[in-house]
Amino acid sequence: MQVADALTLTRQFLAELHPGAAIRRPLTLDSSLDADLGLDSLSRVELAVRIERASGGHLPEQALGTAVTLRDLLAALENAPAIAQAAAQAELPAHWGTPAQAAPLEAATLVDVLDWHARAHPDRVQIIYLDDSGETRITYAQLRRAAERVAAGLQRAGLLPRQTVAIMLPTSPEYFHAYFGILRAGGIPVPIYPPARASQIEEHVRRHAGILANAETSLLITVPEARAVARLLEARVAGLRRVVTVPELAAGSGAPQAVAIRRDDIALIQYTSGSTGDPKGVVLSHANLLANIRGIGQMTGLAADDVFVSWLPLYHDMGLICAWLASLTFAAPLVVMSPLGFLAHPQRWLQAIARYRGTISAAPNFAYDLCVKRIDDAQIEGLDLSSWRIAANGAEPVMPETLRRFGERFAPYGFNPAALTPVYGLAECTVGLLCPPLGRGPRIDRVRRGPFSTGGHALPASADDATALQFVSCGVAMPAHQVRIVDSNGRECSERIEGRLEFRGPSATSGYYRNPSGTRQLINGVWQDSGDRAYVAGGEVHLTGRVKDIIIRAGRNIYPHELEDVVGAIDGVRRGCVAVFGNTDTGSGTERLVVLAETRLTQATGAAAREALHARIVDATLAVLGEAPDDVVLAPPHTVLKTSSGKIRRAACRELYASGRIGARAPPVWWQAVRLAAGSLGPLLRRHAAAAADLAYGLYVALLFGLIAPTTWLLTAAAPRPALAWRINRVATRVFLRLSGIRLAVHGLEHLPRTPCVLVANHASYLDAVVLCAAIPMHFAFVAKRELLEHPISRIYLRRLGTQFVERFDARQSIEDARRLGAAVKAGASSGFFPEGTFTRAAGLGPFRLGAFVAAAAAGVALLPVAIRGARSVLRDGEWLLRRGPIEVNIGRPLAPSAAAADDFAAAVALRDAARAHILAHCDEPDAAANSRGSHDS
Repeated sequence: MQVADALTLTRQFLAELHPGAAIRRPLTLDSSLDADLGLDSLSRVELAVRIERASGGHLPEQALGTAVTLRDLLAALENAPAIAQAAAQAELPAHWGTPAQAAPLEAATLVDVLDWHARAHPDRVQIIYLDDSGETRITYAQLRRAAERVAAGLQRAGLLPRQTVAIMLPTSPEYFHAYFGILRAGGIPVPIYPPARASQIEEHVRRHAGILANAETSLLITVPEARAVARLLEARVAGLRRVVTVPELAAGSGAPQAVAIRRDDIALIQYTSGSTGDPKGVVLSHANLLANIRGIGQMTGLAADDVFVSWLPLYHDMGLICAWLASLTFAAPLVVMSPLGFLAHPQRWLQAIARYRGTISAAPNFAYDLCVKRIDDAQIEGLDLSSWRIAANGAEPVMPETLRRFGERFAPYGFNPAALTPVYGLAECTVGLLCPPLGRGPRIDRVRRGPFSTGGHALPASADDATALQFVSCGVAMPAHQVRIVDSNGRECSERIEGRLEFRGPSATSGYYRNPSGTRQLINGVWQDSGDRAYVAGGEVHLTGRVKDIIIRAGRNIYPHELEDVVGAIDGVRRGCVAVFGNTDTGSGTERLVVLAETRLTQATGAAAREALHARIVDATLAVLGEAPDDVVLAPPHTVLKTSSGKIRRAACRELYASGRIGARAPPVWWQAVRLAAGSLGPLLRRHAAAAADLAYGLYVALLFGLIAPTTWLLTAAAPRPALAWRINRVATRVFLRLSGIRLAVHGLEHLPRTPCVLVANHASYLDAVVLCAAIPMHFAFVAKRELLEHPISRIYLRRLGTQFVERFDARQSIEDARRLGAAVKAGASSGFFPEGTFTRAAGLGPFRLGAFVAAAAAGVALLPVAIRGARSVLRDGEWLLRRGPIEVNIGRPLAPSAAAADDFAAAVALRDAARAHILAHCDEPDAAANSRGSHDS
């Protein structure tokens, strides 16, 4: 495309956007699409599509999101021939690989699900990713191998089990690899959305810094292009240690270390739309996710012969869980494309459904509306949508008119309007909750406006009632879930009475991550509050609006989305960019009705045009509500704030209105970056100061140890009896812990027996022996590995303490050692054991070896279980400097060998299980042994 043609087309486009307004700055190829031309996301896409059509070329999807200037758009067009050719050569799939077997309905975790499929049909295609270069197919085996490489990389980067990892990636194969890589490494994925444009950098960082801090994120996975934003986040989030990319993680070699993963472990923290100052991260376990996925499968009849087509972003629960994880579980191939590709070319969504014979797809209401408005007949000539059996509409209010228009528009192309399926769900219930009968088509309930607005009575309206409200049925609760409608007093409402929607079931979250106040507001006994209002009619639930968004004015309830849809249809108002909210009048104490509408009409176009638009909005409000709005605000593009999934942030718009900042232009990108960098300086300095304080503390404790240890060693070496050596060390360790500032709490000293016994304790740190010596007044001859005899310093010291040495590698010698220890205990020498044998950096109580329990059973003496809590955090494996922190020792009741046991071995096993149960209950660490016993091969 010639430069002159591009500039001419852009001038025409700007004239259309701003009728009568002069271009204030010279238009050149280096004009910024944001700062100079004032284009928002949709306007940028529209300009790019027009340039693409005029040139006859093809703009890559990435250019739609990353182009900053006109020159960038034209440069991207230079690759159009190669891109178009690659796309044309992509072949239709002849098959999906190995025939699918039944879904793994008994799997306990998502990792188990992937492993099952990778074993059952490794070559079956799970994902087809579409982009400008064609398609990329990912089989179950390839997904598993890629996830293992990412998991190994995360572990090399220092990720510990149950630490959170943020994923800030666009839709791409790397997203799938990253999600399962985090799970396989034992981490917790936290999806966040990447910045759409450079001009959004400041708001993006501010919004996500609070989320990442609340999630205690240790690592951030992103794309190289987002490193600038990621570094700013790193400076603002205290626990964020590293920013990495998927190729960096997958570059190393070696398999990941096996990590125990349980059904109740967290598999996802999904932050609800608009989480800012009070982040609400919905905690979802593997059990929650699989319960919801299986419920979706039952409600939709999802099976391996289905094909799910999606453009929904993977950072949103509808795209991540409903589209991907559900299709993965039921072996249904997923055809997925970028959301940007859909926004620029909505026909590609329908073309993908037709080409791959898609049977299920889901989208918010605006997507169906966009298809009706933006797709020309010439773009979909020959399209066949007859395979599409479920067209789910959810994630935002479902508009009856949109359903009607979409059904009528695409019926000539084989689409069955009965496939339109309004659904409802929320992150707090994983993703899905309500679904109507399949194949019936939408059910629209028309109710009388007056009784409903004033009293919440959804009385049926007559067919000729032009003022009737319309609500779409979202059906009934999925299997194993329940819903109810309650009034303000918590009493369940009768049919056709509006109230708050509550729910319960196996998909329901356990609460918000590190947000106890939010969790208390969410959970009401066995029920959870959806935050939505609804009523039941004909046994089906009809959603009416968000509780926090409903405006109460003069005793009437006003539902914003209805008026927003009507105002958005007015010529001159930007569709989908209207916010209706209430703002409290401080003088009267009543709520004022405010309509905030974006328009491209500027003051330069003349007061008459804006006054006429204002009057049309007032008339439309009168027609819908029977009363005028208190204030109509005509605002420039970019004003109405939205969530990452496109929902109107009405509360944020209210704050913007109340603060008088509507219409304020965003500062230049460079100034945003400067402000962010300056704002990050304080947190960065505090982090460095905290690190310096930790280092100083660690060095102080090391110096303290260096002063106390030599004297203690000399006194121990000179002690004539082990009991005296133990008392010397007890005094020394208590002085060391006190001077170190480490608080030691000991519980259960009354359980210490007066007769010889065998003590067993969990082993998490080099500090454990020090802690036990300081905590327990009676002498125990601890058992240590025989290799310590090779070092004179440790040999002399440990022998003076009466330490018993055992063989770890020779099985026959180990049996003899156990018998010898039993005889020693029987002779009156109490022994102490760490039955785990060793410790690791990762938290978790490992399996217990039987030696200590065999010795106790053989000697017929009591076994004393002792749980140590907190030592691992104070001194973790691989570190040499101590950290501040409390340590707790809990001494359990002595356990006597079972007299009913058939032999000493059976008695030893019973002692082991009882002792381990006590220690597990008090050490505040997960049960690593249980998962290792039940883990699947990988």
